[in-house]
Amino acid sequence: MRYGVVRTVAGGVLLAGVLGGCAAGGGKSAAACSDTKKAFQQYVTQVRTVSAAEPGQWRQATEQLAGRLDGLAGTSDGKVRKALKEEADRLRAAAASVGTGDAAQLNTVISETPARIGDACK
Repeated sequence: MRYGVVRTVAGGVLLAGVLGGCAAGGGKSAAACSDTKKAFQQYVTQVRTVSAAEPGQWRQATEQLAGRLDGLAGTSDGKVRKALKEEADRLRAAAASVGTGDAAQLNTVISETPARIGDACK
């Protein structure tokens, strides 16, 4: 899982960069995009402290992130709401496999998330 862990953290850093200017448009979806960036930054910070030998902690952190995205989806509208809901569902599915030590699905989700949420937040 070690290699996957590194890729996951790098993906989270990339996501934070992609979402960097997403709050420029204003409105409640812009606030949700800004808060999404913060949620991913906190996730990356949290998982950096978790050992690759502790997949249960990775699962818990990933499930918490999914819950936060669901909450943020409820505060947004349109394509941002849809993107956040979809990413929350994808993270939940990935959390199950990362909990068993398989980070492949989580890596895929994290690597695709910048484009998915970034496009919605434009």
